[in-house]
Amino acid sequence: MRLRPSTPRTEDSYLPWIGGSYPFHGRRDPAHLGAGQVSAFLTSLATRGGVSASTQNQALAALLFPYREVLGRELPWLDHLGRERRAARLPVVLSREEVRALLSERGEFLG
Repeated sequence: MRLRPSTPRTEDSYLPWIGGSYPFHGRRDPAHLGAGQVSAFLTSLATRGGVSASTQNQALAALLFPYREVLGRELPWLDHLGRERRAARLPVVLSREEVRALLSERGEFLG
């Protein structure tokens, strides 16, 4: 990783995911793993690990690195996984009645 143009922070964030997938797969050589095994690791992060979408995406990027850059293997079968999307958050908006109630508490009035 240090030979590639990446930051030390990227290395720090990728290594635990790469290392964590190794025992998950029974310490099997990553070169012999297929789509099912890598997908199972990523799925387990969401189901058993309860990680966020951004964390899943980081784990996916971390796993892609050794396959592409070290083993020289493209993983087109991971394309169907796509990237997890962060859940949309709606802004908290008060109704007109709630605004009136708040302002009336403060002794102000909305005409």
